Amino acid sequence: MAAIGRVTQTMLTDRSLTRLQGSLSRLGEIQEQLSTGRVLNRASDNPADASSAMRLRSSIGAQQQYVRNAQDGVGWLDALDSSLGSAGDLVRRARELGQQAISGAAGPEAREALATEIDQVRKSLVTSANVRYLDRPVFGGSTTGSAAFTESGGTVTFAGDANPVNRAVADGVLVDVSVAGPVAFGPDGDSVFDHLGALSAALRAGDLTAVRTGLDALEVDGKRITVARADVGARTNRVEQAGTRASDAELSLTNALSEIENADLPRTTVALQMQEVAYQAALAATSRVLQPSLMDFLR
Repeated sequence: MAAIGRVTQTMLTDRSLTRLQGSLSRLGEIQEQLSTGRVLNRASDNPADASSAMRLRSSIGAQQQYVRNAQDGVGWLDALDSSLGSAGDLVRRARELGQQAISGAAGPEAREALATEIDQVRKSLVTSANVRYLDRPVFGGSTTGSAAFTESGGTVTFAGDANPVNRAVADGVLVDVSVAGPVAFGPDGDSVFDHLGALSAALRAGDLTAVRTGLDALEVDGKRITVARADVGARTNRVEQAGTRASDAELSLTNALSEIENADLPRTTVALQMQEVAYQAALAATSRVLQPSLMDFLR
């Protein structure tokens, strides 16, 4: 025979109040989720998910930095590509002028005119070689100076260094977004600037043998610039692809973080309605439990 335990009014009241408080607490939690739009408002809500969210936020930050690095790298490479394109056009124009001198019976005045234009080509080429991106010369390596090439006494010399300008575009992946000046324009003493100066002098002197030598040198210079530009194009593609991958990874991680932190609003709204009904029912039940007075109990 099962024993029947005595249930006092105090026990009944305590249990009712405890359950009522639990229902009210649950209602408060759901209201907070709806008002913030998040199910994870503090680490104590779900320690395991909070830890996952912290790792995801760290990964998202890293991917965002890779995207910014890639954008900066593309900016450097675009400046290089534009400059090398202009340089290639200028070298071709200089060769055309030199060929005019050896393909016809050019007199002193005509040669002087050709030499004058080649001098202007040389100045334009120096300007292209000193192009800057974010106030830094893109052909100067890691130099803190304002120009990659300087001119003194008619001689153009490289003022930068050969240090790379690396950009981290993925975990453990660095891409050099610079081109050292001598790689594109030749070393000091044997650069395209020296060859243009020599060609100009040969034209003024009427030395056709030296003009032909200058044209041969400019042909080599033109090929060197073309190779440098092709290398820049290949690196641009690599950096752009890395930037796209980082952007996609950021989006994927953000979605994963949203799954952990954000509230499913339709589902949470339904839960709130159900909890409101439950709480109202608990209130009604509790009021009935607390209603009896001592006289009711004795009666």
